[in-house]
Amino acid sequence: MSSRPKASPAHRAGLAFLSFAAVLAVWSAASYGGLVKDLFLPKPHSVLLAFADMHRDGILLSYTWDSVYRVMVGWSLAVAAAVPLGLFIATSRRGAAVCAPLIEFARYLPVVALVPLTLLYFGIGDGQKFAIIFLGTFFQLVLMVADSVAAVPRDLGRAAATLGASRAQIYRMVLLPGALPGIMDDLRITVGWAWTYLVVAELVAANSGLGYMILRAQRFLAIDRIFAGLVLIGLLGLATDWLFKAAARLCVPWSEKVGA
Repeated sequence: MSSRPKASPAHRAGLAFLSFAAVLAVWSAASYGGLVKDLFLPKPHSVLLAFADMHRDGILLSYTWDSVYRVMVGWSLAVAAAVPLGLFIATSRRGAAVCAPLIEFARYLPVVALVPLTLLYFGIGDGQKFAIIFLGTFFQLVLMVADSVAAVPRDLGRAAATLGASRAQIYRMVLLPGALPGIMDDLRITVGWAWTYLVVAELVAANSGLGYMILRAQRFLAIDRIFAGLVLIGLLGLATDWLFKAAARLCVPWSEKVGA
């Protein structure tokens, strides 16, 4: 057990604010001080004006919603398939022998190289975006879930079996509660990857979304809009991360990581 003292929520929030303020200060000094040209680093107020322009054009909210929708659907499909498979691999030697090598092989395939195939198979609609996100997160998530389940001490399962628990009860009362803190972390990490792969898909074939907005801005050297898109994606990812941490406090209050 760690002896590190726990920081209060207010203290953590203050440190987070200071870290963002430091980045903003360096950015402002470099841009307003003329150390970096506007072509390479826009001024902070220019990025704020870009947000206002996109809102006035009616694309800020609609493009953001399109991207959030694609991320959540594609990632949810990966979760629905990866969690049971990871649990199966961790608890079955035959399942691990059959499935693990295939998963290990597939997770090294570069998703960017699969974009042309997804365009061929699914077209340029949302189905192609879902496929890219699924391929980018599914294989890694399977192995991460398998590791989280395998980390549960086997003695707990043996003790439950000795007390007369059935296999289903061992899964429900021992393995899942023991692995759930790790699985929640796995989900939190992979949803961040989902955003990366979504932008890749939208850069190649899309007519809406934040990735499409960034590509369109790049064509016209609208660096302020590119930075606005990056800032917005970062804020959405940060909000998602906070939501998962809040969900962990509700779902796995017994975890040592909660409140750390």
